[in-house]
Amino acid sequence: MTDIKFAWPALGGDPALLAGVTAVVREDALSARLPVRDLARACVGACALAAAELGARRTGRARTPAVRVDDGAVATAFVSERRLLVDGRAPVLFAPLSRFWRTSDGWVRTHANYPHHRERLLRALRLPADSGPAAVERSLTGRAALDVEEAVYAAGGLAVALRTLGEWAAHAQAVAIAARPLVERGRLDGARARAFAPLDGAPLLPASGLRVLDLTRVLAGPVATRTLALLGADVLRIDAPHLPELVDQHADTGFGKRSALLDLAADRRAFEELLAAADVVVTGYRPGALDRFGLSPEALAARRPGLVVAQVSAWGAYGPWAARRGFDSLVQAATGIAATEGSAERPGALPAQALDHGTGYLLAAAVLRALTEQSHEGGSRFVRLALARTAAWLTEGARMGEVEGKGTVKGEPPVAGDARGQGEESGQDEGSGEGYGERDGGGRVGPESWLGEAESPIGRLRYALPPVSFDGGPHDWACPPGLWGADPAQWL
Repeated sequence: MTDIKFAWPALGGDPALLAGVTAVVREDALSARLPVRDLARACVGACALAAAELGARRTGRARTPAVRVDDGAVATAFVSERRLLVDGRAPVLFAPLSRFWRTSDGWVRTHANYPHHRERLLRALRLPADSGPAAVERSLTGRAALDVEEAVYAAGGLAVALRTLGEWAAHAQAVAIAARPLVERGRLDGARARAFAPLDGAPLLPASGLRVLDLTRVLAGPVATRTLALLGADVLRIDAPHLPELVDQHADTGFGKRSALLDLAADRRAFEELLAAADVVVTGYRPGALDRFGLSPEALAARRPGLVVAQVSAWGAYGPWAARRGFDSLVQAATGIAATEGSAERPGALPAQALDHGTGYLLAAAVLRALTEQSHEGGSRFVRLALARTAAWLTEGARMGEVEGKGTVKGEPPVAGDARGQGEESGQDEGSGEGYGERDGGGRVGPESWLGEAESPIGRLRYALPPVSFDGGPHDWACPPGLWGADPAQWL
């Protein structure tokens, strides 16, 4: 199930085009109990095929360019935030209070990377604002995990109780998610068919000439818009001035884009001018959070007919958790993934933030497919994905009978010191993703094969190269990331 033969039809793609996709399989890439490597390959392959399809449409080619997916490139890209170096410095990924904690009856996972989330977590636990891990640990030891989950959420913070696959399957949110497709797609109106300017030259950039308003944060949305930038789109990321961004996170996901600050309430005229010339709007906030600014798909399409509106969230736009904030690590904990990848002694994690990255590539693919469909049939379009729905796709085989005991998949538990089981000690969510490599043509292929270097306004960067590959397509972004919020809020 976790292969491109499922993902591509979910995007509305023609199954006949799958014959043009080949894969370089590397068995030790993204090693895990769950089929993470297969899911990652499927998401990237579907994105590359959607790009190749749109490229063929815009160049008038009868044949879609061939797609090649290399597990090494995919695995490197899925840990891009960990492969980044800025002037030789490794990135800071997780704050000390973002980790697993023991409770009186199990475990709870918190996320407190942003200052406002940290403040809300401590307030919910009735701890001083300067409290560290030791104080939080003492506070949680005597409390039930579900009680902590509800208390922190009520305070606007982020925490979820660790659940097994079976426990999550019985949850009302999981039931709501299971009733939805992997990729939700639809038409919003009868806008006329999109007329693309013809493309020529090299590399083939299927999204060339398109303008993308990027209203996303952490991490799936920025991965999607980073991919659209790779393919030639003019991507302008808009952030609120009062919401801080993590510097290293911006550097990792900012390739090919520009970044501007804009208060949607105070600078409404400036936003409307941007919208009037946009082709795509991508949002990554909680469902409904931007509706008060007139940013629902229906309201956007009413003002800009022919628009493609793409939305991504943690838990989905439906069910009792629709309004909850979430991140990859929290979704892994709630949906049974962390229990499955861990041991009887402690929770584990996937070897990458695969829900974020996988959903990001699927989101980019959904946008590209919507643009192709518009060129044939017209209509403003919306596409919608959720990390929890991607998690359901990843765990489906395990839920259908491969699980033994309390959420542990058949097979050996993680060995001592495996980074997938160290979340509660290290503050890190996932393993390094660097321990793969396969003999290829008689030579050793390692992570360095899929890394690039560039000078940028941020400093000298070492970074993961894009894994999306098709004949004639780009191999790298046109420009490195700039400083967060340093660009004017206007189109090129």
